[in-house]
Amino acid sequence: MTEFTHFDDSGQAHMVDVGAKPVTHRVAIAEGRIRMQAETADRIRAGDHRKGDVLGVARVAGIMAAKRTGELIPLCHPIGLTRVTLELETGADHVRVQATCEVQGQTGVEMEALTAVTVALLTVYDMCKAVDRGMRIEGVRLLEKHGGRSGSWFAETQAGEKE
Repeated sequence: MTEFTHFDDSGQAHMVDVGAKPVTHRVAIAEGRIRMQAETADRIRAGDHRKGDVLGVARVAGIMAAKRTGELIPLCHPIGLTRVTLELETGADHVRVQATCEVQGQTGVEMEALTAVTVALLTVYDMCKAVDRGMRIEGVRLLEKHGGRSGSWFAETQAGEKE
């Protein structure tokens, strides 16, 4: 196992120095779900929620969050994202969010993708909590990353998990 990178030799938290790293194309894809009552999912799918377009607002919130990740996560570098996309799909009892973030940079975009997914899911919760307080956010995870010294990485599919 490699060492934690956000601690110096004396155990103090610090921002990792990426100044000597080469600029490369980096991509990260993350996902998550919010479970809800079937009736709530039906209302989102039909677009008749009284607060408006739940999925559209969640998409914009996720994009905005990705752009502000360096302000939210204390040791995360602020980066110049070149692309952020969010795909939201409504299932029978959930909304699934997948975010893709890209950059030409010296550090990865995993935190931006995870932040985008999480804030999009929180936005769905916020917009629907009046009708379904029992919603549950789950399964937020990195699916894959590409670029940089470590190259590509892919999440393992868990037994029994439906993609």
